Amino acid sequence: MIRSDNGFFGEFGGRFVPEILLPALTELEDLFFGLRDDPAFWQEYLTLTQEFSGRPTPLTPLRRISKQLGGAQIWLKREDLNHSGAHKINNVLGQGLLVQRMGKKRVIAETGAGQHGLATAIMAARLGLDATIYMGAEDIERQYSNVFWMRQLGSKVVGVTTGAQTLKEALDEALRDWAASVENTHYVLGTACGPAPFPELVSYFQSVISDEIKVQSMKQMGSLPDEVVACVGGGSNAMGAFAAFLEDPEVTLVGIEAGGLSLKDGEHSIRLSQNTGETGIAQGYKTLFLQNNDGQLGDTHSIAAGLDYVGVSPILAHLSQQGRVVPDSATDTEVTEAFSLLMKTEGIIPALESAHALAGGFKRAQQMTPEQNLVINLSGRGDKDIFTVARAFPQAEWAGFLQREAERSSEIMQQKGVL
Repeated sequence: MIRSDNGFFGEFGGRFVPEILLPALTELEDLFFGLRDDPAFWQEYLTLTQEFSGRPTPLTPLRRISKQLGGAQIWLKREDLNHSGAHKINNVLGQGLLVQRMGKKRVIAETGAGQHGLATAIMAARLGLDATIYMGAEDIERQYSNVFWMRQLGSKVVGVTTGAQTLKEALDEALRDWAASVENTHYVLGTACGPAPFPELVSYFQSVISDEIKVQSMKQMGSLPDEVVACVGGGSNAMGAFAAFLEDPEVTLVGIEAGGLSLKDGEHSIRLSQNTGETGIAQGYKTLFLQNNDGQLGDTHSIAAGLDYVGVSPILAHLSQQGRVVPDSATDTEVTEAFSLLMKTEGIIPALESAHALAGGFKRAQQMTPEQNLVINLSGRGDKDIFTVARAFPQAEWAGFLQREAERSSEIMQQKGVL
């Protein structure tokens, strides 16, 4: 289990928040620390994920791609098969159990690709809570299908129109809301970032992913995998895939960031692998952020809405600094190629976020031997990305139709005041 040192992981982490939020964070920390070593609580959590979201998710061999690429045997951890279509449901169900114990009736969340927002809306509907979801206006336009379902589930979706109108701004607005409503509201932070205890707490609930990989790989491969690969935005799916292997040095852990269009400022979301991130304090914690020459948080880009975050989990920053996690990146072009290869060769539609892990994993597998095994965490499915994919593959059938539908959806949102 991942443990912090008073909220820090090496030099990263901590709690840098307005005084008004300290009681809520202390309450959450005390509750979490009192439950994290309780087998009965973990079993309650596992039972909920099994009965409601469909765990355990399978470990699927990619036999055709492995043969085509040569090198290692490639496996997918199928988080795309969770209820809601991504790994995000793991964390929100766990936090829902905490909300019940705290007796709070309202939850808020930030979301980029919309998967965490959707998962939070599902959890709120299941547990009878009011929910408000903050989402950048740029991401709302890219991921309107998730926005539609959040609203149908009864959640309020607030479009954030400041700055770059993406995940960074959505997180800022969620923190402002929490500061104003902390007595009756819990902030269901979606990734392994933010003020303590969130990085540790989110990683705890997501560790169910690597717990399952460990058991499944011993059964299906006869050994632990040689490498585990995950995409890295904030870090929740990566920490979930890596957690159980941190004390197994023979297993290489690889995090793939969004290489975007180029290494120019504002055209990527690389914080770890190119030494582009700089240590800073923002949004309640200390980590590596993309910053401009004035030390302000910089602009980002990724073809995947869930990977364009300006910071990174303090746990991943520390593990990368220590050499335990190997950081790498994949460009938008590499991502679309990996996306297409998986669909056409194996019949699986990945999320564009997950396709970053595919691109990085496919490259690494080709440098390995057929006796080795590489697991890629497929953190989500690609239903939500249909409009983005249509624009990325302009030659595809229906591309023009989908573009027109995206524009029509944008007009409807503007009329309804969502944007």
